[in-house]
Amino acid sequence: MPLLAAWCAAALAGQPAPPKRVSYFPPAGTWEHKAPAEVGMDAAKLKQAVEWARAHESKWDFERDQVRVFGRVLGDVPARRAHTNGVILRHGYIVAEFGDTRAVDPAYSAAKSFLSTTAAIALGKGLIRGVNDRAGAYVHDGGYDSPHNASITWRDHLQQQSEWEGVMWGKNANFLGVEEFGAGRREPREIHDPGTYYEYNDVRINRLALSLARVFGEGLPGVLKRNIMDPIGASPDWRWKGYGANSEVEINGKRVESVSGGTRWGGGLWIHSLDLARFGLLFLNKGNWNGRRLVAEEWIREATTPSAHGPDYGYLWWLNTKRKQWPSGPASSFAAVGNGGNIVWIDPEHSIVLVWRWYEGGKALDGMIRRIVAAAGGS
Repeated sequence: MPLLAAWCAAALAGQPAPPKRVSYFPPAGTWEHKAPAEVGMDAAKLKQAVEWARAHESKWDFERDQVRVFGRVLGDVPARRAHTNGVILRHGYIVAEFGDTRAVDPAYSAAKSFLSTTAAIALGKGLIRGVNDRAGAYVHDGGYDSPHNASITWRDHLQQQSEWEGVMWGKNANFLGVEEFGAGRREPREIHDPGTYYEYNDVRINRLALSLARVFGEGLPGVLKRNIMDPIGASPDWRWKGYGANSEVEINGKRVESVSGGTRWGGGLWIHSLDLARFGLLFLNKGNWNGRRLVAEEWIREATTPSAHGPDYGYLWWLNTKRKQWPSGPASSFAAVGNGGNIVWIDPEHSIVLVWRWYEGGKALDGMIRRIVAAAGGS
């Protein structure tokens, strides 16, 4: 068994995690709040961060923007969204909360980091032996039959460097056509060898989601629920959708809806801020939840290591190693990020998790991070 798979297997076997900085883990259904001073934060500066958040709400509107920006819809899209909302954790405690943090909305591409985590589970269970294995050695549904697709590895998929060619649920992997892709359509280009070229591409992400479902022999929502969301005490309110009948396949004699890795064409991960915060807290603690290891620490280290050809990007996580994503945040910070202003930002240096939903683009996010880091005594 390759070394990473062995680490993952040990994690899922329930071996105790090594001692880390003291952190609070909220029981299911409740969450303790602390005054900022109790966890070493400046209350006035933290208040400024919350005020900043309230003043920088996204203008994203599903009815106006969804088709225009992304093209033909395949799955469910809500008629409206909540107002900007979020939660800030320090050492696991809630130190600030604003807006309706129980509003269940699509998280758009923040779902990709959840998809990455299901790959970690597959390695831990020995269903995938190593990330450098070819996906086609495990999946035999025709998606990897061409000579080009046959060489794609799990790592290529996880780093968005697969260059997979084909059609998923009616959408071509080249993003050609205004009707299908809206303002996000692309011009024809040369297709490179897998593993040599980065492209942010939801069609290829949907291919990865289907491939992982085939590896597990079941839909990914159940895998995520049993292995991650239930153990961290998430609510029953979240759901992870595909495109309905359009993305149903047969797996082990059952009809299974293959999920989407975002909400570009509907579906995706619908979840509230408090459940996102639990997920972020798990990763802040390097895969350990109150002494139980759910994700291998070595997986998290690899998942937050930049790929060779892309931007500051790991296994479907955005990184800050060059401090270009969030100049005001530490180089060690990383995040799950989604369209419309959705983020789970994790700052191990200051033991902070920020969940912020529906913030405006531009410099608003870095302004928020700057204020939170300042409240934690950083610069």
